[in-house]
Amino acid sequence: MEEHTGIISMKGNPLTLLGDQLQIGAAAPEFELLDNELSKVKRSSFHGRICVISAVPSLDTPVCDMETRRFNEEAGNLGPDVSIITVSMDLPFAQKRWCGAAGVEKVMTLSDHFDAGFGTAYGVLIKELRLLARAVFVVDREGIIRYIQIVKEVTNEPDYDEVIEAVKNLV
Repeated sequence: MEEHTGIISMKGNPLTLLGDQLQIGAAAPEFELLDNELSKVKRSSFHGRICVISAVPSLDTPVCDMETRRFNEEAGNLGPDVSIITVSMDLPFAQKRWCGAAGVEKVMTLSDHFDAGFGTAYGVLIKELRLLARAVFVVDREGIIRYIQIVKEVTNEPDYDEVIEAVKNLV
């Protein structure tokens, strides 16, 4: 498995990412994740829709909480052809609890806890922590990656304006 250093850090400490480094214009890798009801969800189930994939370390941290709430707000403005999912290593039970407490209903939370398949396929699995790096991928209706943002400092939020602009360019 590929290892990549010098891409992200946490509180200034460098971390190692595992998996392939994806490129804009490439097909988005398939994944199989668990939703809050323990049902399997595949990337291909979003075919025909624009999909924003937000990878976060854990919903139970302040920055991930803010990010997912912000994308939940934005989801209402992006229209019915856009799906926003947040992927973390949190257990589906924890994700369901968090969504209920946060009132998040427009973002689908999916768990990569079982095998970290998403993390390695998208190159965002943090070797040292077995958590996902903070990253956002925008995938078009045909399953092609049109935007990638790997947040250099894991404790920072992504640039939401860039993500929203990338989505609007596809709508």
